[in-house]
Amino acid sequence: MLMAFSSCLLLVLLQIFSALFLSLAQDQSGFISLDCGSPRGTSFRERTTNLTYISDANFINTGVSRNIKPAYQTQFQQQTWNLRSFPQGIRNCYTINLTIGDEYLIRANFLHGGYDNTPSTQFELHLGPNLWTKVSTTNESVALAFEMIHLLTTDRLQICLVKTGNSTPFISALEFRKLINTTYLTQEGSLQTFIRADVGATVTQGYRFGIDVFDRIWTPFNFVNWSQITTNQTVNVNNDYQPPGRAMVTASVPTDPEAAMNLSITGVERTMRFYVFMHFAEIQELSSNETREFNIMYNDKHLYGPFRPFNLSTSSIFTPAEVVADANGQYKFSLQRTGNSTLPPLLNALEIYSVILFPQQGTDRKEVDAMLNLKSGYSVNKVEWEGDPCVPRDYRWSGVNCSDIENEQPKIISLNLSGSSLTGEILEFISDLTNLEVLDLSNNSLTGSVPEFLAEMSTLKLINLSGNELNGSIPTPLLDRVRRGSISLSIDGNTGLCSSGSCATTKKKKKNTVVVPVVASLVSVFLIGAGIVTFLILKRKKRSKLPLNPNSGTGTTPLHTRSQNGYESPVIAKNRKLTYSDVVKITNNFERILGRGGFGVVYYGVLDNEPVAVKMLTESTALGYKQFKAEVELLLRVHHKDLTCLVGYCEEGDKMSLIYEYMANGDLKEHLSGKRGPSILTWEGRLRIAAESAQGLEYLHNGCKPQIVHRDIKTTNILLNEKFQAKLADFGLSRSFPLGTETHVSTVVAGTPGYLDPEYYRTNWLTEKSDVFSFGVVLLELITNQPVIDMKRERSHIGEWVGLMLSRGDINSIVDPKLQGDYDPNTIWKVVETAMTCLNPSSSRRPTMNQVVMDLKECLNMEMARNMGSRMTDSTNDSSIELSMNFTTELSPGAR
Repeated sequence: MLMAFSSCLLLVLLQIFSALFLSLAQDQSGFISLDCGSPRGTSFRERTTNLTYISDANFINTGVSRNIKPAYQTQFQQQTWNLRSFPQGIRNCYTINLTIGDEYLIRANFLHGGYDNTPSTQFELHLGPNLWTKVSTTNESVALAFEMIHLLTTDRLQICLVKTGNSTPFISALEFRKLINTTYLTQEGSLQTFIRADVGATVTQGYRFGIDVFDRIWTPFNFVNWSQITTNQTVNVNNDYQPPGRAMVTASVPTDPEAAMNLSITGVERTMRFYVFMHFAEIQELSSNETREFNIMYNDKHLYGPFRPFNLSTSSIFTPAEVVADANGQYKFSLQRTGNSTLPPLLNALEIYSVILFPQQGTDRKEVDAMLNLKSGYSVNKVEWEGDPCVPRDYRWSGVNCSDIENEQPKIISLNLSGSSLTGEILEFISDLTNLEVLDLSNNSLTGSVPEFLAEMSTLKLINLSGNELNGSIPTPLLDRVRRGSISLSIDGNTGLCSSGSCATTKKKKKNTVVVPVVASLVSVFLIGAGIVTFLILKRKKRSKLPLNPNSGTGTTPLHTRSQNGYESPVIAKNRKLTYSDVVKITNNFERILGRGGFGVVYYGVLDNEPVAVKMLTESTALGYKQFKAEVELLLRVHHKDLTCLVGYCEEGDKMSLIYEYMANGDLKEHLSGKRGPSILTWEGRLRIAAESAQGLEYLHNGCKPQIVHRDIKTTNILLNEKFQAKLADFGLSRSFPLGTETHVSTVVAGTPGYLDPEYYRTNWLTEKSDVFSFGVVLLELITNQPVIDMKRERSHIGEWVGLMLSRGDINSIVDPKLQGDYDPNTIWKVVETAMTCLNPSSSRRPTMNQVVMDLKECLNMEMARNMGSRMTDSTNDSSIELSMNFTTELSPGAR
């Protein structure tokens, strides 16, 4: 495997996008800084870093606030002055909502500070259901920090503190720093910080934000047998990694100019795996006859080179595959000068991370949401109801039983809330537990009727509702299942319940055991009362639902009022509503047209000194207004970086317009067709656009409740801003699913020919898989740059044509020739495979957008590694320097 490194390691010269990345990091966007234990609603700016910290109270519901001793407050940074202690319960969890697919540096900070009389503590820190690390403190005056770099596979992250003995867990601060997704790539797992060294540093203390734009903590390192060099000139650090300028203006070189620079990692288990990142810049002024050139070796095998650092400009080299120990358990790296070199090698900065795996899958997001809603709706006060309901098994929620199939996502199969002091009606959130087999709500104070959705839960085998205060009739569908023997029902003690369609007769208290017997004498009662039961159930169900807009069919709460012209006007925040005269002024009397569509004309405008796009409704038709209203209502409740942002709107009589953020680079179709000029989208650029638009669509499907189906995914509805970030647009045809257990909406077919799901066209049944089909077509367009429909081809539809070419084993013939072969064939095959799976005629066999996002992210990472390069680790020889560091990073007191 080591031999393969020589072909895998790539040089990264990331000199672009610097202004964007610098501004994002320096203004703390993408940062979340929690001061644990501080009062709710408070915040402060830490004076040595200017980082803004907020209270953690909105991210956790347990724990108590404590303070460290005043003497330590003069020594340590302000975010450690408070802490949150967890004397109650075994597992206590922070919940952070982030964006799936983003990469974060996550840091947990601990300073006991004498807040109680037991400074010696031991407990565990978990990421979701998986162990992150073990925390051990023995000295109240020592601050500890644990760091990892983690790529989000869900949009909800839980950091849990787990009690493992008699000591009480605590935490001082929790920090999240968004990184650039093209950095710190791994083949599997996450990265735990082992060392981050400013090599050749002239300072003696570590540093972080204000010097490092991503708030990475750097430690000065000066090694024996190495000498330090420095420059007073500025070094360009504007690649994706952006190592701090302070680190890059200094470097180390071997004291003996003929010697190699050798490093060894020692004191670790030989099973450990590492990724290494090195940062280089030439900081000495070389004369015309001087050369600095060297190779990078690992365990005496060539990894990369020959390499010459660029003058006053940063190059970052990394290992795209993990580094493992040799047969002797050694990790040895070396920078060795070549025969052409007149100068020794140099090294400016070094990062080493160990691989940490998180193999345990969490419970399905929908089931977790259901349990959290039940916990909130019933005010369940169980200290063990923290974190994932099912895993790890040792911390499973009381009353919850889950499937335990190895390597499969756990599912909730039993819920026992007997004797839990529940009040109110039986909540419909239970229906989201789609694998539930046993439901026990006995011996509570539940009121209202037995809901019909219980009969619709196909996996349910036993329901115990005895000992409550339920009333009315048992739904006929549920009684039918009882009669067939597919479910057992116990209702003993509910004096207001009756097991027939008519409840007008005198109620008698009966003994109902595990099953309600349905005998032949009741059949006639069912027949007579069926109409009455159905009417009562529907009426009750209608009252329990949120009111729906009868015209839109979206299933969302109405956002409208009746206006004078008979149309329904969307309710929007007042600061978003503009007058028609405002629109005329913004567009300079509609001077510049950006495009035309079925909705109307789109004009260029300027609002508050920012460019905007103004979409005008051509005619006030019922259809046009319906799309106008649908788009406004949707964009008011969805917010995602990969969806176009609604800036404002205008509605004055028949003068209606939508004002969006301006997307300077138009739509994807324009770039593929060459309408935007001769510049070509690279394969990496196309993968990035695909991944970003897929994330936006995945958010609509999984991040919105109720779920949203776009219905018009196509290349003209994928817009690109000035940085070529892709965003989905045009939500006029989008639909929301009704709340409840429905998996589809029956609706009039709408969409664009070629992108339209054939199953949806045939059945009128709309599901999120209809969008998946359309997105598959978009992927094929990105690969082939061919028309979606071309009657001149042997197969007119792009999906059929690609399938025909693949059947002949000819993938090269389908790839856009404009790419000129500059791509990894493996990623082409992977994306084609994903696209063809999306185009499966059966919607049930198509992937989810979450699966599509993960596939595209994997391909993008591979292509980035191919294009951008590599970075490294090092050692060999008798004079090797040993790097031996704990996985915890001690934080020195901050300067005051």
